[in-house]
Amino acid sequence: MILTVAELAERIGAELRGEGSGLVSGVAAIETACENDVTFVRSGSGYGGGSEAPVGSRYRRKANKTKAGAIIVVRPIEALQKAQLIVKNMDAGLIEALRIFAPDLKPVEAGIDPAAKIGQDVRIADSAAVGAFAVIDDGVRVGENTVIGSGCKIGRHSKVGANCRFDSNVVIYHDCVIGNNVIIQANSTIGSTGFGYSFIAGSHQLVPHNGGVVIEDFVEIGANCCIDRAKFGNTTIGAGTKIDNLVQIAHNVVVGKCCLIAGQVGISGSCRLCDGVVLGGQAGLADNVEVGKGTLVGGGSAVTHSIPAGQQIFGTPAMERKKAWRIIALTRRLPKLVEQVKQLSDRIERFEASKDDKG
Repeated sequence: MILTVAELAERIGAELRGEGSGLVSGVAAIETACENDVTFVRSGSGYGGGSEAPVGSRYRRKANKTKAGAIIVVRPIEALQKAQLIVKNMDAGLIEALRIFAPDLKPVEAGIDPAAKIGQDVRIADSAAVGAFAVIDDGVRVGENTVIGSGCKIGRHSKVGANCRFDSNVVIYHDCVIGNNVIIQANSTIGSTGFGYSFIAGSHQLVPHNGGVVIEDFVEIGANCCIDRAKFGNTTIGAGTKIDNLVQIAHNVVVGKCCLIAGQVGISGSCRLCDGVVLGGQAGLADNVEVGKGTLVGGGSAVTHSIPAGQQIFGTPAMERKKAWRIIALTRRLPKLVEQVKQLSDRIERFEASKDDKG
């Protein structure tokens, strides 16, 4: 799609400052943008700056050097000889621009590919699509406008709601429930047997996992994720939660609504995340931990005990964020402190020796 800068400003709800007749056909980073791209500059000192702060000097220099045909900003950059699209919310404006210039992919046609295998007593909505080599087992239900990609497997008696999208090779085991407007990216697995063993008669015996998995509405799950089924009851992912790639969620975990879980997070069995929890990349939770509403867990943290609501925690083991950073700062000083202690110890020994000589 090709738009004038003025047309783009109207489409994303921006105020245009500067010339609007130039043509743009894509979105690019400020360093690599060409004259037919629109780019963006956040306020503050950089990409994490607040919307009310002026644009930092570093990004003003980049804005003046960029070859982009237009720049999306929250606050105008004075003396910039380039079209500026002034938006109230950078993320909203940028998301809309990215949607406008998204690749024009071939729409998925409703219907069941002849190469798919469909079991008995299966109900698939007429508006749904099932790709080549997908396997739909007995008793499965698939709702309106849902897209089941090529190579997917949906196990016996599982239920999939409306407007879902399963990319290639997604596996849904038996007796799972997927809500409406759920996205699951390629190669993710829902409902696998949990890692629960008991050492009996000289060997590890698998504990049966007879429960299921419930994925509520508007959940998005990245590629190569695993969500284990419960031993009894359900492993549950709350409405609006977004899960990054390569995340492991163990049996009987309950994730609240609108949580964010970044890549390579591992959540052990029977943990509970209340609504709005954010887990940074590679964070890990021990068994039976509860994380309170709205708590932020820093990347790489190890949560070994339950955390109340509204906390910001970090570290191994995880603790209040400021305390963790103080400990890290002190840890970095340890080599110097050790040397100082050694010097003091040597001085004391010499002093004690001189006293003995005088005695």
